[in-house]
Amino acid sequence: MKAMGTHEMLELHELLAFKNVCFAKNTAMQGMASDPQLKSLIQQDIQKTQQQIRDLQNLLS
Repeated sequence: MKAMGTHEMLELHELLAFKNVCFAKNTAMQGMASDPQLKSLIQQDIQKTQQQIRDLQNLLS
C-alpha cells in the first residue's frame, strides 16, 4: 500500500471520530428503543460501525 499523505491521514482521523460518535449514539439509542425490529436494526448498525472503526484503526496504524 502506498504511503498516505497528511491530508488523507487527517480525513481518516475525522472519519474515525465520526464513527466513534455514531457508535456511542447507537449504543445509547439501543437502550431506549422498545420496538424489537428497531433494536435489531440498531444492533446491526452497531456491529457494522464496530467493524468500520477497526478497519479505520488498521489503516491508521
